[in-house]
Amino acid sequence: MPTRKSYRISYDKIPRMNFSQITDDLFIGKTPSVRDYDVLRELGIRLVINMRLIRGPYPDLHHTPIQFLWLRTIDSPFFPIPIAKLILGAQAALETIHAGGKVYVHCAGGRHRGVAMGACILIAQGYDPHAAMQLIKERRAFADPFAYYIKPRILKFALEWSNHPT
Repeated sequence: MPTRKSYRISYDKIPRMNFSQITDDLFIGKTPSVRDYDVLRELGIRLVINMRLIRGPYPDLHHTPIQFLWLRTIDSPFFPIPIAKLILGAQAALETIHAGGKVYVHCAGGRHRGVAMGACILIAQGYDPHAAMQLIKERRAFADPFAYYIKPRILKFALEWSNHPT
């Protein structure tokens, strides 16, 4: 009687990351797990900007660890994203990009807060605010930079950044 071969699927090998490449040096997505860090490293990511309120980044124990910036924010129209945090994130992203690294920005779902930060990074790189939001929407269909409480923060950042000393 023939025996049936059993195949085990290793779920640890199935990619779980949900992200979109917006430009050569900017990625936006969901919260990465520690298992995703090697994928981020392979992509050239040197900085991860976390826009979540409660879930901070897990430490990267690799001999060349990824840098993390945790900018605690709430995804709510009642608590607008502070412009100072968007400026801090954009500055850190520009430093990383100018040093040859890439940046991964995330929130819980990669739809609002991470998208706002990503748009601000693009604006800091010289993009028009509306072009930045449109590019993100085109590259990450799930993203909503035009949400009624996200778009005003992006536009306010653009105004502040244009008056910001470089």
